[in-house]
Amino acid sequence: MRRNIYILAVLIGLMSCSDNFLDKRSLTQIAESNFWQTAADAQLGVNGVYEVLQRRNLYSGQLNGKAGLPVYDNFTDNSFNPWKWEGPGKYVEGALDPSEQLFEYFWGDNYAGIARANRAIASISDMTEEQIAQPAKDDLLGQAFFLRALFYFNLAVFFEDVPLITSPQSIEEAYIPKNTYSEIVNHIISDLKNAISKLPDSRPAAQLGYATKGSALGLLSRVYLYDNQHSKVVGTTEEILKLGYALYPDYGTLFTQASEKSNEILFSVRFLQGADHNNGEVFSATYLNTPKIDIRPMPNVVNDFYCTDGLPINQSPLYDSQDKKNNRDPRLSASVYFKGDIYHLNPERKYDGGGPTKFGLKKYLRNATSSEGFTVTQPGSQDFYVIRYADVLLMRAEALIETNSLTQEVYDLINTVRGRVGMPKVEDVEGAGLSQDQLRQIVRHERRVELAFEGLRFMDLKRWGVMDKAYQRMTDDKITGYKPIYQERKSETFPIPLSELDANKNLTQHTAWSD
Repeated sequence: MRRNIYILAVLIGLMSCSDNFLDKRSLTQIAESNFWQTAADAQLGVNGVYEVLQRRNLYSGQLNGKAGLPVYDNFTDNSFNPWKWEGPGKYVEGALDPSEQLFEYFWGDNYAGIARANRAIASISDMTEEQIAQPAKDDLLGQAFFLRALFYFNLAVFFEDVPLITSPQSIEEAYIPKNTYSEIVNHIISDLKNAISKLPDSRPAAQLGYATKGSALGLLSRVYLYDNQHSKVVGTTEEILKLGYALYPDYGTLFTQASEKSNEILFSVRFLQGADHNNGEVFSATYLNTPKIDIRPMPNVVNDFYCTDGLPINQSPLYDSQDKKNNRDPRLSASVYFKGDIYHLNPERKYDGGGPTKFGLKKYLRNATSSEGFTVTQPGSQDFYVIRYADVLLMRAEALIETNSLTQEVYDLINTVRGRVGMPKVEDVEGAGLSQDQLRQIVRHERRVELAFEGLRFMDLKRWGVMDKAYQRMTDDKITGYKPIYQERKSETFPIPLSELDANKNLTQHTAWSD
């Protein structure tokens, strides 16, 4: 693990006409000098970059110990990690140090993806037209640039200053110092602009899961938003609006296998599990007798979903404290289990309302055994949506607000997201002619309830500069045995893993963790 960042990973190909990069073909017996000779080699190499996304510590986890990105709301006021040894629960309590495997694995897997992307970019760039036609070459390079940007963005958000490695390296070249966060972000932006110039607007159904121009524009919008470059978000989201994406009509079934081909999805990490596949995920898995044990929705996020009249629960006459699910924003019952709710499609199996927060996670939770016959505790085939169109609409609304462009479009964008679930328009509840700060609070609330439990809350809280308020909400929830401790920058960053510091003496620890 210590040298994962530096040593060229053996490419693991995942290639077939129908299942794309989900069908593994080992390349361990293929010498590097004999590879990268044909278009099929290039495709196989890029498939190996996608494969890294499926690792437990990235987009596949978690169940019983692997804290992958789908459950990173556990680092925030959205959800609680009762099995604190998995990492997020101890992190929030200030009880982790740089030796924690959570940091080591997250760092190592992202750099493994970067190493594979670097090799693909370098090798495909050197291939001749006789070896690969230019359109296919551009497409594969665009995908590799996109994927490298995604891995680096993960590192920039959580570690900030990290080594910037953009070409294959030998061990002798491996031990380099960190680059600044700004240098990392500038390179991410450059990679995404390269990707946008090369990727197609759309793909046939047989290529579901491969990056498109919309994928790269969506990630670039997120990068700009995170970096507070709001005017540029306006420009990139304008391009996305022209590409034909739309909201899936049923939010309640959006996060199920039945909706994985929805036109709302700009980019997803694909998973298949069955007799012929071994690329399953565990973020949708749970035990038969209870909703997901180690990801528990916090009371404060449940309370933040409005009633169906568009008013907060402390203002709405529709709110019933004895039946908290009744008359609420439909996204709440699509995301959270309440006492008495049926799950796993079994009328005899109802959530008893137990657990430390009294709520169960429903969004993305597998509701029955899979079609391949696996039980709900084994790997499944649910795709994870990295970027979806609702997020794009809210990113654009926020960017317009932050640039003080308080036009009708801001209201329309938010209303479109609310309208999908039948919630009232902004003008009908909060009013028209609102101030910048009023609209800012509205769009931030909308992001929370629309994107809850999708792993984006940490970066939202961090870029808004309100992580301390989130920790206060966690404290106010008074969860038995849970003692969140806000430690300023230490609660907003990951430390450089101790194993990496030991292996590379040119690395220095993040200043927040250097004591």
